[in-house]
Amino acid sequence: MSTFTLAIHGGAGTILKSMLTPELETKYLQGLQQALDKGYEVLAQQGSSLDAVKAAIMSLEDNELFNAGRGSVFTKKGINEMDAAIMEGTQLGGGAVAGVRNIKNPIALAKEVMLHSGHVMLSGNGAKEFALNRGMEMAPDEYFFTKYRYDQWIEIRDSDFYQLDHKEDNLKGMPSQEKKFGTVGAVAVDMNGHIAAGTSTGGMTNKRYGRIGDSPLLGVGTYANDATCGISCTGHGEYFMRAVVAYDVSCLMEYKGLSLQEACHIVVKEKLVKMGGEGGLIAVDALGNFELCYNSEGMYRGVRTSEGINKVAIYKD
Repeated sequence: MSTFTLAIHGGAGTILKSMLTPELETKYLQGLQQALDKGYEVLAQQGSSLDAVKAAIMSLEDNELFNAGRGSVFTKKGINEMDAAIMEGTQLGGGAVAGVRNIKNPIALAKEVMLHSGHVMLSGNGAKEFALNRGMEMAPDEYFFTKYRYDQWIEIRDSDFYQLDHKEDNLKGMPSQEKKFGTVGAVAVDMNGHIAAGTSTGGMTNKRYGRIGDSPLLGVGTYANDATCGISCTGHGEYFMRAVVAYDVSCLMEYKGLSLQEACHIVVKEKLVKMGGEGGLIAVDALGNFELCYNSEGMYRGVRTSEGINKVAIYKD
């Protein structure tokens, strides 16, 4: 097989053209394209889908526009806690981290967990200790500080509200209906037909109790299987956990023989909608087919293939 495909996302939700200035829209599109190029370069040089996913997500984590890595939102305690997962579809290997701090690229740590820890998921201080032992790149609290995210938190830190990444609050300081589910992710199939998927997030603004969402959970927010597909999700994590979204898409393909498009449509536009779950996912299969599927007003997304497709977009088609 020589066909290869990479798809990425930077979050979904109520993303309207009226919400972004032309300058900010351009910056988002440039950030998406840069991440696509980083991952695609790996695939074009006959690299693995796993390395391509990692490269693309690291690029998004390093961009403060996206709620992952450097651009992560603030918790109730005014700190940044991040989650990430990566999975490869050949042996169904996976690694994940949850509630980590001061890790410059959580997706890189997730890969280290998969390859060198003997475990699938590490959290909190234990994950940080493992990161130090593996020589992972760390970053001080100041690295993760962005005024936009800080201002979001300040507005609701004295309340019991938590909120998804968003553009504006309404006059009462309540979470706005104009919301964005801040997560980044990538899925890829390489020249050998091997599939990988990864997801990284800073979670919800003002979240409490060490809340963990769907992103670092294999089969929920992230999944890869060479026999079916690779999936990375973005949305209200609690709904995605209850619906086991990523694995559900794979199961529809494996057990019912549905195509990638059919399976994604049923899960995102029927099952999730009935539950009240908003968001979307990106997906690839072993043949290089891809889906950028969402039930919200928009999704920061992009795809690049060996057959010449190269597209980034934000708003609903």
